[in-house]
Amino acid sequence: MTISKKVKRIMEESSWVRKMFETAAQLKVKYGEENIFDFTLGNPVEEPPAGLKEALKELALRPIPGMHRYMPNSGYPETRRFVAQQLCYQTSLPFTEDHIVMSVGAAGGMNIALKALLDEGDEVIVPSPYFVEFQFYIDNHGGLMRLVDTKEDFSLDLEAIEAAITDRTKVVLINSPNNPTGVVYSEGLLRELADLLKIKSKGRRTPIYLLADEAYKTIIYDDLSFPNIFEIYEPSISVTSYSKSLGVPGERIGYVAVNPLFPGAEEIMGALIFLNRTLGYINAPALMQRLIPLAGENHVGPREYQKKRDLLYQALIEYGYRVIRPQGAFYMFPQSPIEDDLSFVEDLQQDFHILTVPGRGFGKKGYFRISYCVETEVIERALPGFAAAARKYGLR
Repeated sequence: MTISKKVKRIMEESSWVRKMFETAAQLKVKYGEENIFDFTLGNPVEEPPAGLKEALKELALRPIPGMHRYMPNSGYPETRRFVAQQLCYQTSLPFTEDHIVMSVGAAGGMNIALKALLDEGDEVIVPSPYFVEFQFYIDNHGGLMRLVDTKEDFSLDLEAIEAAITDRTKVVLINSPNNPTGVVYSEGLLRELADLLKIKSKGRRTPIYLLADEAYKTIIYDDLSFPNIFEIYEPSISVTSYSKSLGVPGERIGYVAVNPLFPGAEEIMGALIFLNRTLGYINAPALMQRLIPLAGENHVGPREYQKKRDLLYQALIEYGYRVIRPQGAFYMFPQSPIEDDLSFVEDLQQDFHILTVPGRGFGKKGYFRISYCVETEVIERALPGFAAAARKYGLR
């Protein structure tokens, strides 16, 4: 064996999303891309907004001297000021550039946050179903993931979270809007969670931190409001990304924001800045940092995604599938017609050339994930296959 046993085991258990994405690529070569309906990867087809393209053009035509050089490890001050100003507007809290670290996407931000908070053997509570990479990020930094079930509608189960809290619990990690379910945790539920964590933090050397993956927070449907965790719980940290809001997932740009109301914010910020360097990320991409303030409030809105959600959801319900209506992001998590979600996903692939991801890849067997950030016509052409599968398994 040429690699470590641990890495070999992790690779064997690694992301079903990537496995199915690679399968899709092979099938597209074999049958033609137009004959494969690929709903595997959260790789949005929506183009970046015009404001971002204009900003990029402006930088290309009138470059800033030295704009590709190293910057402070936390990111360009003007970029962090812009992010802080947006957060001030959204939360009415006193964010400044000193509460922001620009990161290499949400993944880079999540890793520096977990490294800053965890000691060896500390536990991180994660509601399931969950984004599978969380387990690897936690393991990277000596933590232990403790999965807890959510309720039938995929909302937080506070009793399950309370039962999972131990003396080693350091972090509760939430993801809202959620990947893979599209559920948005309500403000009322988050306030109940905050009350629980305040009680459980009493007498501890450090509080139980609330770490929020908010990568999809700009994609919210039906005029729902997005709860602000900073007003709800002081020991809170948000990690987000511009991958979806600007339609640039390949550019790897995001940020970490630490609650300015938390007394330990300065110490956490120092750790995040140090770790941005020592974990090897060094700096978030310079060009993207320059573009963010220039692009301003231009974002890829939820309107087109909501149309796709409605098209797919209404069809699946009509066909007899059981599925919770997504409130945000661009994922749907129907229940599999049979208990073995992997077998059903394989049937969809072999019989109808529809590629989805089994729920076991997100810690929830008996379900499957559909990523509908694809062209509308892909959804439309895939619907007869979903209908035929429903008939095959007696759903209609």
